[in-house]
Amino acid sequence: MSVKFQKEVIRDTVVDGATAGARKIGKKGDLVHSVGEALTGGKSNTGYLAAYIRQLQSNPLRTKMLTSGALSALQEFLASWIAKDKSKHGHYLTPRVPKMALYGAFISAPLGSALIKILQWLFAGRTSLKAKVFQILLSNLIVSPIQNTVYLTSMAIIAGARTLHQIRATVRAGFLPVMKVSWITSPLALAFAQKFLPEETWVPFFNIVAFVIGTYINAHTKKKRLAALRRKVCLDPFSFRKIIKY
Repeated sequence: MSVKFQKEVIRDTVVDGATAGARKIGKKGDLVHSVGEALTGGKSNTGYLAAYIRQLQSNPLRTKMLTSGALSALQEFLASWIAKDKSKHGHYLTPRVPKMALYGAFISAPLGSALIKILQWLFAGRTSLKAKVFQILLSNLIVSPIQNTVYLTSMAIIAGARTLHQIRATVRAGFLPVMKVSWITSPLALAFAQKFLPEETWVPFFNIVAFVIGTYINAHTKKKRLAALRRKVCLDPFSFRKIIKY
């Protein structure tokens, strides 16, 4: 009787454990479903994503400026956090964060919107494979170089460059590495947008792609700069007096 009772207890424990596990999975599924409903609105089409798309349609430039400004500021903050690059006050909210927000809102968004509109206008109504390939080539050979040149120029000014020589040196040093990244990612992003996205969502989509890539590049650059500063301090212990952190 004791053995049978023990088996029954073990079986009940296993069943209860499986039930609890199923409930946990159910709760996770409900959470994912709730998040999806909040974003898309489900069948009612009243979610955050639908509201964002309506704002894009009714106030396109303003929505793109706010999106780009927020993503640019967040990119700088995340890159500083990843690289452990703190300001002289000991936190990651450096003066570059609001400057990046201004760049994203008043330079990157209007420029990107204008270039994408021109690109869409040139290929309006053309859906053949040849037209799509030519659109990707045009984007990589004209649109990307313009955007990257403006980006590097703005980054040089934000970093403290004040003379034309300093700005030109920064652009020359960073142009080819940035273009290599663009040549890899831009065709994939544009092909995805051509296939799956309505045209009014292209600029925010490209902003998100640029946000991910820019955060990685920015963090990598910060890590290299900090490593160079540490080597300089190790070689010359008194050189830290000359280092001014932004």
